[in-house]
Amino acid sequence: MNWKNIEGLDGVESPGLLVDSDKIQQNIDRMIEIVGGAEHVDRLFPHVKTHKMPEVTRMQVDAGITKFKAATLSEAQMAAGAGASEVLIAHQLVGPKLDRLATLIEDFPNTKFAVLTDDPQAADAINEKCGDADSPLDVYIDIDCGMHRTGIPLGARSDALRAHIDSLSGLNFAGLHVYDGHLHDPDLQQRTDKVKEILGKVALHEKEHPSPRIIVGGSPTFGIWAAETSWHLSPGTTLLWDFGYGDAHPDLPMTIAAALISRVISKPGEGKICIDLGHKSIAAEMPLEKRFQFPDLPDAQPIGQSEEHLVLQTANAASLHVGDIVIAIPRHICPTVALHSHATVVSGGRVTGDRWQVTARDR
Repeated sequence: MNWKNIEGLDGVESPGLLVDSDKIQQNIDRMIEIVGGAEHVDRLFPHVKTHKMPEVTRMQVDAGITKFKAATLSEAQMAAGAGASEVLIAHQLVGPKLDRLATLIEDFPNTKFAVLTDDPQAADAINEKCGDADSPLDVYIDIDCGMHRTGIPLGARSDALRAHIDSLSGLNFAGLHVYDGHLHDPDLQQRTDKVKEILGKVALHEKEHPSPRIIVGGSPTFGIWAAETSWHLSPGTTLLWDFGYGDAHPDLPMTIAAALISRVISKPGEGKICIDLGHKSIAAEMPLEKRFQFPDLPDAQPIGQSEEHLVLQTANAASLHVGDIVIAIPRHICPTVALHSHATVVSGGRVTGDRWQVTARDR
């Protein structure tokens, strides 16, 4: 799709986030196809961290997807308010956050909340603050399958933690959470081999210690886990997609459903333009030259970026004027969305006039 040709862009302030609701729906439909169709939609446990918008969550609920993962309490609240039947907060909660979780549980009685833990003392604190013997809180054990960020290995430690959770009257052991965020191999076969290695270890452990539920994977390995297991799956970037994953994982049939509108605000020299796309508007955790693509300026090379400015070198500079629209596609859409208070909605090749608030950008 040529984002620049969308009808009504002239009235959209820049820098701003654009989302195409038609493309989002296509991505939802493809997620359902990957898990085997509508009869298997219950396998989906998508992460809401990418979009953080209730409207996108409701689109999934309308398609039969009702269980979600969240990274923050604000995301969990957003999902519950949008009709989620279950929300797993995939982040070990500590300190005052447990008080907020207890409030969430009271405020949304129709949503079943769950948490992760990889530590007995953390489980004790969760039980003390949020446990309920009459309605135990679901707790998943966070398994470290190679990312070495959080979690514990399968084996003696995870078995001991499971026994400890079982001893706490206010908690219910709900299963294993196996996130493989370290698997980004562009080569599909290499990715598949690494997934199968993890799968083999989990399956072997399950023979001796079966779990009520197993939630696995992220976006890059989504299709592999879907084909190799009957477990629950938690892609997230698949809803909006970006060129980072699109370039690295062409085996996933997702469509870019979000872009950024910017404008030329100055022409600082021959062959140069300055646009209003600073690092307060687009994810900037990677090197400057890898942060964006410009569909209509494929030769554009970044010279420098600051908070509200981006200077580009391009052979097309002479044909561009101050005020002209420049569309950018971010490499990493998840943190990019969090930089914007709302998204301008596009459908059928035109701006609809709707704004979707990014309500879960707060923590």
